[in-house]
Amino acid sequence: MKKLLAGVLCLTLAGTTTFAQRDKPAAKFSKEIKASSIKEKLTIIASDEMQGRATATEGQRKAAAYIEAQFKALGLQPGTTNGFQQQYPVYYDTISQAKLSVNGKAFSFGKDFVIGLEQLADTTAAIKEIVLAGYGITDSIYDDYRDLDVKGKCVLIAEGEPKLENGNYLLTGTTKASRSAGQFVKLTNAMKHGAAMVLYYRQAPQSSFPALALKSGQYFYPKKQNGKFGINSITINDQVLEAIAEGLSKDLDGMIEAGNSLSTTLTTDINITLEKKQLNVFSSNVIGVLPGTDKKDEYVFITAHYDHLGISSTGKIFYGADDDGSGTAAVIEMAKAFKAASDKGKGPRRSIVFMTVSGEEKGLWGSSYYTDNPTVSLPKVSADLNIDMIGRVDTSYRGNPNNYLYVIGDDKISSDLTPITDSINKAYLKMELDRKYNDPSDPNRIFYRSDHYNFAKHNVPIIFYFSGLHPDYHRTTDTVDKIRFDLMEKRTRLIFLTGWAIANRDELLIRDRPLK
Repeated sequence: MKKLLAGVLCLTLAGTTTFAQRDKPAAKFSKEIKASSIKEKLTIIASDEMQGRATATEGQRKAAAYIEAQFKALGLQPGTTNGFQQQYPVYYDTISQAKLSVNGKAFSFGKDFVIGLEQLADTTAAIKEIVLAGYGITDSIYDDYRDLDVKGKCVLIAEGEPKLENGNYLLTGTTKASRSAGQFVKLTNAMKHGAAMVLYYRQAPQSSFPALALKSGQYFYPKKQNGKFGINSITINDQVLEAIAEGLSKDLDGMIEAGNSLSTTLTTDINITLEKKQLNVFSSNVIGVLPGTDKKDEYVFITAHYDHLGISSTGKIFYGADDDGSGTAAVIEMAKAFKAASDKGKGPRRSIVFMTVSGEEKGLWGSSYYTDNPTVSLPKVSADLNIDMIGRVDTSYRGNPNNYLYVIGDDKISSDLTPITDSINKAYLKMELDRKYNDPSDPNRIFYRSDHYNFAKHNVPIIFYFSGLHPDYHRTTDTVDKIRFDLMEKRTRLIFLTGWAIANRDELLIRDRPLK
């Protein structure tokens, strides 16, 4: 038994020694990656001109044009038969008509009521009766719909959920709200009970309704929905309640505060007209290819997402310098380093595909489209090295904040990845590689939250590089001045050297750990 273990150990060491030895050309060309050059690129990507780079907006198209220009200037080949940009369809919905009157009183969309386009179906309705169903919750120990018949009817429900006498919530027994209190869960429950429409009362400040209206006035989704997605759900304020029945807003406010449900049937005269129109627009992934030498029909992908959140309802730009301007700048910088090597006759054996995708913030749309419509054979892709937020310091990190990087997913799909990663790091950078997010019980589910995941679903080995969350995440304050370019340089060099090793090894990475 001991001899067998010793033999296995020798084989393991032998298998990793190749990677642990310093590759002089790799070391030389990794120095093409420089903090000053990364800063120059990121300052443009996360500038006012790019308008927050929201998917299918002018700002995103400007960012795509900039990345394409960078790939062209480097002399990369277009990644598609139609050029550097892989266009994919996005469907843009907007409300063309939204009218609501109650007992002869007209109300204003965005001021008194809003509606989510996710559920909107064109409707012209005259409602004479509504059913108040408390909080609209059904649970094993509680049911607002008990003894209520709401099939084919308009249901009125309020935010909140029932409480105990001590003020704790009934369903959890604590001060933490239950999942059943969510508006979408309540809407789904109303549908299950056969409701035809939902009026949802929300105790929102008057100033918040315009923001909700803006959000409701446009909705992107990657696959066109045919027909009715759900039922119409209209969020209303206290003025609409008072028009339905005098004193109703006070009754529901009291219900929300006390946690005691109310139910009744109300006679009223409500007229609703809802219409939406759908426009077909496009977004794009930007793809540049550096052809390999003797293994040019095999590939290594280096990816990041270049989209972000756009402009807030108050006109402030979400700059997304770290998320994921940092990854986008790193991809371009590595393309420069690999091309410099190729120009000196030291190009990679496998082709390198540099791809920046859009739609990540909407739900990994761009990478999903690519892996469903790949420009190369995915079984021939040795690995995807995905970069998402590598420019900051995680304030919760317990090690050396000036010398670390989270490495995610190298324990999945291929057993080759971890030895390669560790040996490259040991030979060149000696950073602290933290794999805490590989834990299946990770409450943040970080592994599932960036574009590598779509490659992993197609059995492509992946590594996700990440420097962690910070207080500016998904805020307008994620700006270039807060980026640690010294750390970005080091982190980007590690990814470059890892890509170099994978691109130049004899065999494709083994696929022996299927994603569960």
